Amino acid sequence: MAHRFEIYKDKVGEHRVRFVQNGEVVFSTDAYSSKSGAKKAIENIRKNTPGAEVFDATI
Repeated sequence: MAHRFEIYKDKVGEHRVRFVQNGEVVFSTDAYSSKSGAKKAIENIRKNTPGAEVFDATI
């Protein structure tokens, strides 16, 4: 699989989500106190961003 969401625990034991593509971390989320919170974040990202625009702030 070329890309995936990963749920992991950070150094202080909170849950985070990172999106990995071709072995590179593209982004990670803020911390969640529960694994279910991290899973909801993944669901929200999938549901709410299918047509997200690209904004180039360098112009």
